[in-house]
Amino acid sequence: MLEQTVEIALGPKGAFESGSVGTLTRRVSADRVVNVAAKARRPAKPPRQPRTPRVVELLRKAQEWRRQIDEGEVLSQAEIARREGLTRARVTQVLGLLKLAPEIQACILELPNTVRRSAVTEHALRAIIRIDDPPAQVAAFTARAG
Repeated sequence: MLEQTVEIALGPKGAFESGSVGTLTRRVSADRVVNVAAKARRPAKPPRQPRTPRVVELLRKAQEWRRQIDEGEVLSQAEIARREGLTRARVTQVLGLLKLAPEIQACILELPNTVRRSAVTEHALRAIIRIDDPPAQVAAFTARAG
């Protein structure tokens, strides 16, 4: 029985150009056909599930914190920060979302779940929060939202 040596080069994409190639050598009989099938390195990721936009979660959290402060469940923003493991500055930023006009808050709370990042972000809202006049806030929000 005659034998043959089959050598198969293994390596990631571009390995042949860089010279970092491994080989697999098998001794098989001459009448045998050698099949080489490439296998995927890792299984395909499952499709991402739609999620509630982060800005919606933050606004709901701000509303809950405001309720807790108003009803005396917590004494201060500092207590919320300690409980949540956040800085007082971060708690102040999140509570700042409550300075948005009620129409804007309602619009944010109605944002649909999405796989991608929401078009409305907390960072984008910070400039609008600095505007004191609610109609001017709505105009700025509408201009940004498109």
